[in-house]
Amino acid sequence: VPENSEEALRKAGITQLHGRAQFVGATSVRVGDETLHGRHVVIATGARPAPLPITGAEHLRTSTDFLDLDRLPKRIIFVGGGYISLEFAHVAARAGAQVQILHRGKQPLTGFDPHMVAQLVAASREQGIDIQLQTEVEAVEENADGFTVHVTQGDKEQSFHADLVVHGAGRAPEIDDLNLEAANIQREKRGVTVNDYLQSVSNPAVYAAGDAAATGLPLTPIATLDGETVAQNLLEGNKQRPNYKGTASVVFTIPPLATVGLQEAEARKQGLAFQVKHADTSEWYASRRVGLRHSGYKILVEEKSERILGAHLLGAHADEVINLFALALRFDLTASQLKEMVFAYPTGASEIASMLK
Repeated sequence: VPENSEEALRKAGITQLHGRAQFVGATSVRVGDETLHGRHVVIATGARPAPLPITGAEHLRTSTDFLDLDRLPKRIIFVGGGYISLEFAHVAARAGAQVQILHRGKQPLTGFDPHMVAQLVAASREQGIDIQLQTEVEAVEENADGFTVHVTQGDKEQSFHADLVVHGAGRAPEIDDLNLEAANIQREKRGVTVNDYLQSVSNPAVYAAGDAAATGLPLTPIATLDGETVAQNLLEGNKQRPNYKGTASVVFTIPPLATVGLQEAEARKQGLAFQVKHADTSEWYASRRVGLRHSGYKILVEEKSERILGAHLLGAHADEVINLFALALRFDLTASQLKEMVFAYPTGASEIASMLK
């Protein structure tokens, strides 16, 4: 935590203890040699890289390690095809590194629309990023020349070599060593099991927020929303429920990939009747102006109500334009209402009417 942040907490009268915390009772927590007793306890421990069943997993570096590098290695392998791998791979490739992503599934970024992801994969490969799909990492071995990553691709075994191997295969809530059992705190894979008020279902004196809670998307704005919700409920009693409707998510690659609402397969599974507005926009002026070879969109519009059910964007301004679709989804604005809007030109938002034709 930055020193200026800690100083602000001190000035606010907040005592800070550094160390690994463990529950020793329903509302008692031990940190080092000190035991704290409270009326309530809030668990907001965030997330950590998910443990991987890989021989030599101790050789994997984290996203924090990557950001702390003094020099960029020449050869970098990212294990997994999530946010961290794609975003950092785009940074490293443009800085001159030889980059590979090894992903076990058929598609990286599984929480995003497959058509948009396919376009991003093509854009990434054009930047020199070697994306290996359906590639299971079995072991990471350290040697005199760096590291060797042993993989299986179907029934074939192969090895890749790098100076740095980075964990990009997802994150897990940082709650395993909190000794939750001592406080009768129920948990699941995604985090502490909570009710609508972010209160533990098994210990009402405990609340959980952000990545530590088994609710909401693992995103920074969700953590902020959860924190504000928990604070209000602690001060005023359980009155506030977090509203996650219309929460957008962005992968900050070049170009950025953004999503909000339902994917096409999810909407069909729910039996919804909707139209799919889908196009490759690489020949649109907005893409040609900046020499962008891969861009596109997919918008799901409910047939009778014209509500926006989902929006999936890849393009130069996708990270900003997605917020307008998120606004529409959250407040049930219709496609017709969006098309009536007169947007400043030339901006990314000015393309929305064309997307909804």
